[in-house]
Amino acid sequence: MQNIFIIYTGGTIGMVKNAETGTFVPFDFELIARNLPDLNRLDYKLTVHSFTPIIDSSDMNPGIWIEMAEIIRDNHDHYDGFVILHGSDTMSFSASILSFMLEGLQKPVILSGSQLPIGEIRTDARENMMTALEIASAKENGKSIVQEVCILFDNKLFRGNRSFKYNSAKFEAFRSPNYPVLAEAGIHINYNREALLDNTDKEFIMHTELDNRVGVLKLFPGISPAFVKAILDSDVRSIVMETFGSGNTMTDQWFLDLLAEAVRSGKNIVDISQCKVGSVELGRYETSQGLKALGILNGYDMTFEAAVTKLIYLQGQLTDQEAVAYWVERDIRGELTVND
Repeated sequence: MQNIFIIYTGGTIGMVKNAETGTFVPFDFELIARNLPDLNRLDYKLTVHSFTPIIDSSDMNPGIWIEMAEIIRDNHDHYDGFVILHGSDTMSFSASILSFMLEGLQKPVILSGSQLPIGEIRTDARENMMTALEIASAKENGKSIVQEVCILFDNKLFRGNRSFKYNSAKFEAFRSPNYPVLAEAGIHINYNREALLDNTDKEFIMHTELDNRVGVLKLFPGISPAFVKAILDSDVRSIVMETFGSGNTMTDQWFLDLLAEAVRSGKNIVDISQCKVGSVELGRYETSQGLKALGILNGYDMTFEAAVTKLIYLQGQLTDQEAVAYWVERDIRGELTVND
């Protein structure tokens, strides 16, 4: 019998429709259990921890991330896998930060949810949850096949820190364009063995120190100097700068001067692309040649969610800004691909 620990945070999967207003409101895990009679047919021993009160994923914050990580740490040795039921809106943020906090993870941590509540006739909740449970329990030669934090949605398993939500109207809510799908569920669950992390020989360490002093500067044509200065002068340690194409920015002198001033003041600025597919290549075009010389950091092909949460994690571990700058450009949990 497989022991699976379910962390129920909330989200659409456990919502019911208010007959008077027609809106969906949160319920509890008992609703899910009643709508999933097949749970009783599984040879699993399920333990459920429900957050009280239930959390809308829009309200996710570092305190909740720490609580989830502590639950996994305290139960890591006693369970075969973990399933986190979570709202889809910020699921990729939670999956990304947990991947950084849970170093050397040797058990599957599968985040899942649904686009329709489990009580709806055409819901995707049942299939998502049953598949997540099966993957969380899957072993080979005595060890878990999946040893990382993942998202399971619409029969596809994604590396958590490589995913993002791209569609709010389809069951296919998530994508991972810069890294292969880890598994796909059809008649059988087919695992992409070469793409999976193997932490068998690593020590499991949980990190709870987080520092959310991170800002975001998203560029657009016509952006004003006053706006850029306000972001760069804000009380943060690092800034994720969303640029054009393969890492390009405008070349106006005022803009480059503001970046240089921010770097001199000790801020880390990480360049990621607004494009969902591809990677930042500093120096490929003239518009990005000067950025590296200014000390702008290369975010390569990190998702926005991974870049933000990686900085929150690194800043919690490291007080030295140069150390944060060093590690943000290096792959630590499979979150980026460095271009040689």
